[in-house]
Amino acid sequence: MNDLLREPVEYSVAVEHYLTAARLSEGSRRVYRIALATWAWALAGRTPPVGEGRRRAAPPVLPLALLDDPRAARRLRSAVAARAAEPRTVNRELSALRGAIGWWRAQGWLATDPLAGQAAVERAVERAPLTEAQVRAVLALPAPLRDQVCWHLVHESGVPLGRILALDVDDIDRSGRRGRGRAADLSWGAGTARLLPLLLVSRAGGPLLLTDRRAPATVPAADRCPLTGRGRLSYRRAAELFTAATRELDPAGRGWTLGQLRRGRRTAGPA
Repeated sequence: MNDLLREPVEYSVAVEHYLTAARLSEGSRRVYRIALATWAWALAGRTPPVGEGRRRAAPPVLPLALLDDPRAARRLRSAVAARAAEPRTVNRELSALRGAIGWWRAQGWLATDPLAGQAAVERAVERAPLTEAQVRAVLALPAPLRDQVCWHLVHESGVPLGRILALDVDDIDRSGRRGRGRAADLSWGAGTARLLPLLLVSRAGGPLLLTDRRAPATVPAADRCPLTGRGRLSYRRAAELFTAATRELDPAGRGWTLGQLRRGRRTAGPA
């Protein structure tokens, strides 16, 4: 082993060393690189880009040693839970990270395995989409403005929750019912269009949907409101809030999921 490989390395450099040692084809190396870069966002406590944006975005710069930090395991577990709706993809990318971590540990670069005890994601049992009557009941619930906007967007745009949570104020066309820039393919209906202007009062930038409290200083500026300092709403919190709010409407008493709300109406266009 040469001297370079014995030195501590930054995460993305370690990724390149691993991909070189794995002797993968160029196509496989590209897929693995995207997968391993995605976990960098989770390790930094940030929401990764989705769709085509994930391939083009530069991941956060962080030290490989962060994987030995106890917080790394928690952040990876949260990221896996947030992506439970896509079990095939997340399991494939977990496998890529396991392979890389095993190789890095063999080099002596890591002392621990932050994926120890992390099980593969099982395919979720499909739950029936909400009926139109159920959707109306959900959207009529008394709830904070942020949650109402989130629910209307999920239902009317038909896109996954993760993409809704990744939206920034700058992604919203305030004069119409569409996104702009990287979100130009998104559209929504009258309910969202009615609520968005109220949510965006005095908002000049930052994440569209915010937490209730100020974010810790370690949260990147891209995931904080420049005016209030509050952070980007997480997948887990958004899901918990929806399930708790709909428990009284669900005959089974469990509460519904935002996936059921989204499937109730897949597309929405301008009036």
